[in-house]
Amino acid sequence: MSSDTRAGRLADLREALPTDRREAETRLDALVRDNRFTISVVFPVVGAVLLVASAEGVFDGTLLEPLAFNGGMILLGTLVMRSPLVVGLAPLVGRRELAGIGLLSAYAYGVEYVGVTTGWPYGEFEYLVALGPELGGVPLGLPVFFLPLVANAYLLCLLLLGDRAERTLVRLLAVIALVLTMDVVLDPGAVALGFWAYTGYADAGALGVLTGEGFYGVPLSNYAGWVVSATVAVVVLDAAFDRAALRRRLADCEFVLDDMVSFVLLWGGVNLWFWNPVAAVVAAGIGVGLVRADRFDASLLRDAF
Repeated sequence: MSSDTRAGRLADLREALPTDRREAETRLDALVRDNRFTISVVFPVVGAVLLVASAEGVFDGTLLEPLAFNGGMILLGTLVMRSPLVVGLAPLVGRRELAGIGLLSAYAYGVEYVGVTTGWPYGEFEYLVALGPELGGVPLGLPVFFLPLVANAYLLCLLLLGDRAERTLVRLLAVIALVLTMDVVLDPGAVALGFWAYTGYADAGALGVLTGEGFYGVPLSNYAGWVVSATVAVVVLDAAFDRAALRRRLADCEFVLDDMVSFVLLWGGVNLWFWNPVAAVVAAGIGVGLVRADRFDASLLRDAF
């Protein structure tokens, strides 16, 4: 390759790269907007199928066995489904917001490490599937799994509450309640898949809460722990982000809550397959909230088919 050709290619590459943060954010907005159906529908549906197939042993002893609970694929798929939220919030992230995210990431990892090693605050449990690289028995990608749940809940509550969200106590309690509701969907599905298990708890269905056997194999202590973690996360998030700026971004960015659509499809589907009907109905209820907030774009499905 001649020096002129190499120089020309380098010049083309530099020209193709965004010149500043604003241009990069604009390009990412367009990328997510042009691929909404793939990100928010195809990825969670395919993910649910692969996870269920892994749990049911469909891949065992076949050439597809490497796909079974592939930690790298789980982490990559999660990152793709999180991309609408990340791209949607990116223009609002400055030093204060980044500090809040960093603090919550450290908290998420720290409290999970304490939970795995001591059983507090969620109850004694262990990971049965590697959800990507781990450190100290805790997935390094844990903040990617946890923080978006809180952020999604916060944004949806801003939309649903309207002016009532300006009242601090109402806002915080509503978000904490929604985060807890999301875990009513997430944890039973994860236990059914075999992601993790709680020591001494078998799946006795939803009515297991009446006999001390937990909710689909999930102890009530887990939900008490989620109240603690959700409270910490919501308070930090509330302090870190400018609420008025969030409202403006919600008005301008139609895809920012697409990750929550993915959540409903993936975990609602998993709970349906393993016949956790209460958890599946709760997932559907979250979907209704997205519809009421005008954040479930049915045209994506019509355009796809």
